[in-house]
Amino acid sequence: MPQIQPQAPSKAVLALLVENNAGVLVRVATLFGRRGYNIDSLTVSETNDPGISRITITAQGDQNIINQIVQQTQKLVEVRAVRIEDVSNAIQRELLLVKLRTNERQRSQIKEICEIYEAKIVDLTKSSLIVELTGKPGKIDAFLDVLAPYEIIEQCRTGVTTIGRGPDVIPYDHSESHRA
Repeated sequence: MPQIQPQAPSKAVLALLVENNAGVLVRVATLFGRRGYNIDSLTVSETNDPGISRITITAQGDQNIINQIVQQTQKLVEVRAVRIEDVSNAIQRELLLVKLRTNERQRSQIKEICEIYEAKIVDLTKSSLIVELTGKPGKIDAFLDVLAPYEIIEQCRTGVTTIGRGPDVIPYDHSESHRA
């Protein structure tokens, strides 16, 4: 009897349009936590409609798990729309700020690396510097790999934000509201 191989987990990017109410983010995050789903990255911002926020979540799982996440998220009252983003037809960006301990010799080496990656040195002292880089998650990962021989003393990443190419938008009912 042939064995069925389980589907390998893949990374999915979910875009949620939610009512811009206090506690919505907690309810979404709690939904993930209660079901044992890990959130790899999370970004939230107000949209062009001040009553609506956009939450971008990256999570891993096979197609069944991702579908289950979408179905459960859609059940939340304040969630207006959920879409699995097609990353092959979307713009993805992430922001990295990384602080490195440096000496005079290392600064010129790091500056060369920054020029290659189009990163900016946004702060410089005698013993450290801070670099800013915006790009696709893979570019951020590659940049950090190249910086690995240097002493990274602090870093923060915003998480992925994604928007689909072209004129299509995530549709939602503009009239519905659950404001407290």
